[in-house]
Amino acid sequence: MAKHGLWVAASLTLSLIATGAQAAPDLGAANTRLTALLDKNYPALEALYKDLHQHPELGMQEVRTAGILAQHLRSAGFTVTEKVGGTGVVGLLKNGEGPTILVRADMDALPIEEKTGLAWASKARATYEGRDVPVMHACGHDTHVAYLVGVAQALDAMRDSWSGTVVLIGQPAEEPLIGARAMLDDGLFTRFPKPDFGFAAHVSNLPAGVVAIKAGAGSSASDSYSITFHGRGGHGSMPAATIDPIPIAARFVTDTQVVISREKDPAAFGVLTIGAINAGSAPNIIPDSAEVKVNLRSQSPEVRKLLQDGTARVAKSAAAMGGAPEPTIRYLSGTGVLTNDETMANAAVAALTPVFGKSLVFAPASAPPMSGSEDYSEFVDGGVPSLFFGIGGYDPAVLADLKAKGEPAPTNHSPFFAPKAEPAIRNAVTAIVLSIVGGVRPAAK
Repeated sequence: MAKHGLWVAASLTLSLIATGAQAAPDLGAANTRLTALLDKNYPALEALYKDLHQHPELGMQEVRTAGILAQHLRSAGFTVTEKVGGTGVVGLLKNGEGPTILVRADMDALPIEEKTGLAWASKARATYEGRDVPVMHACGHDTHVAYLVGVAQALDAMRDSWSGTVVLIGQPAEEPLIGARAMLDDGLFTRFPKPDFGFAAHVSNLPAGVVAIKAGAGSSASDSYSITFHGRGGHGSMPAATIDPIPIAARFVTDTQVVISREKDPAAFGVLTIGAINAGSAPNIIPDSAEVKVNLRSQSPEVRKLLQDGTARVAKSAAAMGGAPEPTIRYLSGTGVLTNDETMANAAVAALTPVFGKSLVFAPASAPPMSGSEDYSEFVDGGVPSLFFGIGGYDPAVLADLKAKGEPAPTNHSPFFAPKAEPAIRNAVTAIVLSIVGGVRPAAK
């Protein structure tokens, strides 16, 4: 999750809504059958997770991961197309008349050095923006690929429990928020049947066993920019003969926060993060340019536009104050707010409460969405109403120990992020498969 922060532990303070609704009459039997299938298949799914964790790949480099996923989908009876939108994988399973249902898992990792100490920790390296970097599955996408394989195996084995067409996709490059759009631009909804609705899930540092459902807005919009300030380089002892872009960039870094503190409504969500500053090569050389990378998060169109416009205005003003040319502002990537279909959310609560009991956490549409972002929103905005589950991945005993020490639990994107594959993979498979079997879908148009 270019994320990211997926229904993190603080989210449990949201208003929870209990429900006494009963599931479909046959869902209990379906759950029993699914549990038996998972008992049989789970060891291989965890082995898959560990293999992917040891061999992470960055966005649009997921060649090995995509190949492994494609092989598993074919083994489960799916018709598979590879290299959709770069390294994306699409698997189709037709099972009679009925709706077309999307299930998505993201595949990419992050340029982070792993510090979990796991026996299967990553030592992988790759090229990122021209640099050799360590790579880690620090957002749980290895568990996501494993759950997608589990969903494929279960739907194949339980064909008599559902009907329609399932479109399973392994999506590349979620972290830079470009993979969903790349697959759409490569004809995901034209080359293949367009889904009527969809499902996805994401592991987080919520307590293991928790399955979180958020009605309405579930995540924030994200916009990332590269801003290059242009100067005139020269000798470090002769600044008057130069236009130094470094103090211009420094002024921008501080001044741009005024957009948050003085222009945005204090009650409205908005975050402006400076994620990188790149300039210079030696202490006695004034460089001729300085690059600043900025990330904006928002949850309303008004705040999104305010942050976008304000960032550009402050950048141009900082350059003008330094006597420099206008900066080059380049949009890198972004995505809108991910909105869960409320009818699907309520139906899933009714169907899954008998399965997960008190471990099912529901947040109504009135509760604020998470601050992280998800480019699954591109599919929703493309006309596929959906439900995006949050999956707990941290041992409650570990969380309690960290709390007693006054230490926060590692979040997604931390080098220490180490969710438990069990029961995260099992719960994601169960939530998605039983939602499909139980008829969770949007309201009829």
